[in-house]
Amino acid sequence: MKNPSTRLVFDYWDALRGERSAPERGEIEPGALRHALADTFVLENEPIGPVFRLAGTRLCALFDRELRGRAFAALWPDVEAQGDMRRLVQTVMDESAGAVAGLSAQTENGASVHLELLLLPLRYRGRTHARILGALSPALSPDWLGLDTLDSMRMISLRMIWPDSRAQRSGETQAQDKRPKLMLLPGGRV
Repeated sequence: MKNPSTRLVFDYWDALRGERSAPERGEIEPGALRHALADTFVLENEPIGPVFRLAGTRLCALFDRELRGRAFAALWPDVEAQGDMRRLVQTVMDESAGAVAGLSAQTENGASVHLELLLLPLRYRGRTHARILGALSPALSPDWLGLDTLDSMRMISLRMIWPDSRAQRSGETQAQDKRPKLMLLPGGRV
């Protein structure tokens, strides 16, 4: 994770979950994320796919609209990319795994910006597959923020954070996990 907002959200989430695969939504204290709150969002799992329940101010400014109530996949104009994003969110919920993605984006006026996307599972009243805590942030706040809006995004990198990674980081030995560690998403070069 490269962006300070992303690291802050992940470290907070990781500390809250402890030995569990995901913390409860009710445990999240916005004040603890105050330095990253503008880049933070919560997704709710709906029949149509993940929908923004909450979205930070800088995140809304990147898209020049309020995101609350909107479909997460709708941030990607390409139908294939929308499917990829729905599958990625589903994987995060199914596997209780986190995801960190590097995104390349362009504004309506052609300015480029690189973003980092973080998706982390949350439980809601004991239910899994309920909510996602996330962050979407540029490394530096772009000078066009508020004057221009993101028009297109594409994923250029993806790293999954599996639930057993905490034990591996602390040096504990575990039996070999047979779950695949790499997720390939269709795409191409631009």
